[in-house]
Amino acid sequence: QSSDKKQFMVFGVAFYNLENLFDTINNNGKYDLEYSPKGQRQWNSEKYNAKLENLARCIGAMTTKTTPMGPAVIGVSEIENKSVLDDLVRQEAIRKWHLQVIHHDSPDRRGVDVGLLYNPRLFKPVDVTNHTLTIPGYESFRTRDQMCVTGVLGGDTVSIIVNHWPSRLGGQERSSYLREAAADLSKHIADSLWAIRPGQGVIIMGDLNDDPMDRSCAVNLGAKKDEKGVTAHGFYNPWWKMLDKGIGTLAYKSQWNLFDQIIISGTLLEGNASRPEALRYWKCQVNNFDFLIDREGQRQGYPHRTFAAGQWLNGYSDHFPTEIFLIKER
Repeated sequence: QSSDKKQFMVFGVAFYNLENLFDTINNNGKYDLEYSPKGQRQWNSEKYNAKLENLARCIGAMTTKTTPMGPAVIGVSEIENKSVLDDLVRQEAIRKWHLQVIHHDSPDRRGVDVGLLYNPRLFKPVDVTNHTLTIPGYESFRTRDQMCVTGVLGGDTVSIIVNHWPSRLGGQERSSYLREAAADLSKHIADSLWAIRPGQGVIIMGDLNDDPMDRSCAVNLGAKKDEKGVTAHGFYNPWWKMLDKGIGTLAYKSQWNLFDQIIISGTLLEGNASRPEALRYWKCQVNNFDFLIDREGQRQGYPHRTFAAGQWLNGYSDHFPTEIFLIKER
C-alpha cells in the first residue's frame, strides 16, 4: 500500500466473541452440564466440531490485500479453556498460519475466559499479566479477568488488554456500575503500562457489554468519538461513528449494539507521533461477512448464531468480529 511513494506495513488486530465455545466434557458442574451430551443442548462432538470449523472459516476469511496472512492478533471471549483454542487453531481453514494461543483460567462463575490468538510471524509476546475485577462490598462477585498481553508488532511495542466486561443481567442501568468498575480497571492497567513506557500504544478490546456512548466507555475510560483532542494517554473510540451509521456487532430486539470494541490510545494516533518507529491507527471495520448473516426468519440480517430458542442452527456466533488496522512506515 503506497501513498506519496511511502511504503507501509499493515497489521490487523481483531476481536471475536466466540459465543460459548465449550468442549463436550462436563468439568464444572451445573454450568457445564448445558454443554455436554446429557445437557439440554445435547452438545456432542459433531456439534462441537462443526462449531470449530465454522469459527475457523470466519477467522480464515479475515484477510485483506494488505494483510494476506489475516490478523496479527485476535482477542477472543466466551471460551471454556485452553484446549478449545488449541482445537480451533488446528482447523483446516487456518492451520497454515500456525496461530499460537495465550490463555488463563478466569474465576468467572460460568467458567468462560478470554484469550488471545496470534501469528508468531507477525507478533512476538513479551509479557502477559492477568487482572481480577473485584467489587468492594460484593466479595462473592466473579467475572472474567482482564488479560494484558504486551508484545512486539512491526518492531514497535504494544499492549493489548482483552476484556469481557460483566453482562447486562438485571438490566443495563442496574448493572452499569459493574462495567464502570471494569473500565476503571482497564484504565488503571493502561496507566501502569505508561508509567514504564510512556510512548507505547495500548489497545483495549473486548465484548464490553456496553456501547461506545455508554458511561463505562465514554466517561470512565474517556474514549472519545473524534480523534481530535485525544491526548497521548487518552483514548479514541472509532466504533462510535460506526454505530451512529447503524452498523453493529450484535442485535437484540431489532436494535443493533456494538459491544465488540477495539479502543486505541492516543499514542497510536497521528497527532501524537512521539516516536518515528511507532505504529499508527489506520481504520476499522466490522467483519460482517455474508456467510455470517442469517438469511431467513425473524433473525434475518442478524449474526447467524449456534443456537436460537434452544434449537441448534449450526451457526457461528451471536456477535460479528471486529478489526482495526495499524500501519507503520517501512
